[in-house]
Amino acid sequence: MEINILKDIIIIFALSTAVNFLFTRIKIPTIIGYMLTGIVAGPHLLAVIKQPHEIELMAEIGVILLLFTIGMEFSLNHLLKIRKIVFLGGFMQFILTTVAAMFAARLFGANETEALFIGFLTALSSTAVVLKLLQERSELSSNYGRTVLGILIFQDILLAPLLLLTPMLGGELSGQGSQLALLLVKAIIIIVIVYAGNRWLMPWFLHLIALTKNQELFLMCILLICLSVAMLTSELGLSLAFGAFLAGLMISESGYSHNAFGHLVPFKDTFTSFFFVSIGMMLDLQFVLQNPLLVLGTVAMVIMMKTIIAGGTAFVLGHTFRGTVMVGIALSQVGEFSFLLAKKGLDYHIMSDYYFHLFLAVAVITVSVSPILIHVSRPLANVLLKLPVPKRIVEGIFPLQQIDLPELKNHIVFIGKDSRSLNLSKMARFMNLPYIAIAFDPATARQRQRKGDTIIYGDAVNEPILLKAHTDTAEIIVVSVGNLITAMSIVEKIRNLNKHGYIFVRTKYVDDIEELYRIGADQVIPEEFETAIEIFERILKKMLVPQRDINIALAKIREENYGIFREEKDKKGISVLNELPNIEITAFKVVESSPLVGKNLIEMQFRKKYRVTLIAILRNGILLEHPDPGVIFYAGDIIYIMGKPDQIADAVERMSGKES
Repeated sequence: MEINILKDIIIIFALSTAVNFLFTRIKIPTIIGYMLTGIVAGPHLLAVIKQPHEIELMAEIGVILLLFTIGMEFSLNHLLKIRKIVFLGGFMQFILTTVAAMFAARLFGANETEALFIGFLTALSSTAVVLKLLQERSELSSNYGRTVLGILIFQDILLAPLLLLTPMLGGELSGQGSQLALLLVKAIIIIVIVYAGNRWLMPWFLHLIALTKNQELFLMCILLICLSVAMLTSELGLSLAFGAFLAGLMISESGYSHNAFGHLVPFKDTFTSFFFVSIGMMLDLQFVLQNPLLVLGTVAMVIMMKTIIAGGTAFVLGHTFRGTVMVGIALSQVGEFSFLLAKKGLDYHIMSDYYFHLFLAVAVITVSVSPILIHVSRPLANVLLKLPVPKRIVEGIFPLQQIDLPELKNHIVFIGKDSRSLNLSKMARFMNLPYIAIAFDPATARQRQRKGDTIIYGDAVNEPILLKAHTDTAEIIVVSVGNLITAMSIVEKIRNLNKHGYIFVRTKYVDDIEELYRIGADQVIPEEFETAIEIFERILKKMLVPQRDINIALAKIREENYGIFREEKDKKGISVLNELPNIEITAFKVVESSPLVGKNLIEMQFRKKYRVTLIAILRNGILLEHPDPGVIFYAGDIIYIMGKPDQIADAVERMSGKES
């Protein structure tokens, strides 16, 4: 690597860090910060970047990785379900925008060929910017997100025919018909390769690689698939980015897509930042300063025109008024592939230098303001809905069917590298409890899936794997990985995703407890200590010690060994339980033999007789909070009691009807 390239990378990282730190503090999207970095460091302002071509190459890698991860998130089945959006919606948006932009260019004084070419440039929107924003906002699978993606896919497919059409507009007519026929044959070949790869080749190949349990090898193979398929489609006449999207689709249904996604996130984010920097470097500030009204007026016209046409297309496809506004604004900018097309147009003398610089200024500015426009699109739609809009427009022409799968909530997530977590998932399945297990071993995951277990393969250290298991909405998460560093990393990520979930962690040693509590665990179970307790319990049973005395003794032992760490952890919380060290809440089911049956709260005198407090009663699915003193207890009731561990153990023993 030449030293100048290294200097350029250091300059970009330094400026990006400073700008993004400021933008994060004032809550402005970081994409704008990257573009501002490119403007400042680019050839038209400070000119501190000495190797712009190498930066563009890294930017291209960023777009490839971005589209690859989006393909992995989307899946071929989803693409087939939105085929009407891709072809009908994409065709409508492209044709209408091209015609409108062509007439506007004629008004500006462009000739017919130049105006048609400008129409092509204007019709394309930014795949990289829009899909990155939707990915960050988790809106790719929403109704409006699928429509935006479908139209962008159609635009990317059109890039190859437009590149072939450009020489024809420039006057070179020889051989273009045969090239179009060849392109059609190539498209059919690509479709066959993608379908075969998605159905058979990639699941088999990735499972074979995953069985090695070598994460470096797995990552290397993922990058190989991404870059090789992108290169293949490029050789066949399509863009590298579209090829990367197809590579992602091939992997999307293999069961390994989320694990691959987790490994690629750092690379994707780093290289994508170079893409946005390269966009900013294209802006000629001198041209903007010389023609401010022209540039800003054209920017406003393009955004308004594309918003209306894309929104109208969404409305025809069945979107509500809110979805219409959001789709229109999301597609209101000029795309990055238009830069490539514009350079071709300049080479073939289709565009003059004047219109080329005007196009660059308008394109860069529309891309730069897109993050802000997309961010305010939903609030803007809500404001517009307060106007007297006809009900037919508010609700849409016809309801657009939602195809998202329902997400799990209040379930259990088991994360483990050993048999313990698998055994726990078997128990949860036996009790009909909602759960998802995350296995680090692909062979184990596939074997359990065939037996009907809800289990996925992946490294739980990666956030996408945790999201795949809906850890962010889980009620209980069990981490049983053995290694302290790995467990701490997983617990920390879980706590960032889910502030309210209850996290159990198994660890090997008592010394690990304090660290795990500190980063967010709710209950830590040290293997060495619990094994000793289990052996000690069996010793006491062998010595014929009553079960009630055993329960109280074990509760006392646990309290003395865990209490100091629980107390330190709880001091950071705000719950009333945090102010009462070693207090726990336990659910207890009232059986027929229980002394509670047929009696009320006054008669039982929980505080005096059992030294615990009754909090609530669950009866026939209805929770009775702060029950009335006269409420009668029935068999089958589930009561929630609060007290110290030894008090609870004693109370449960006596209320079960087994008291001697």
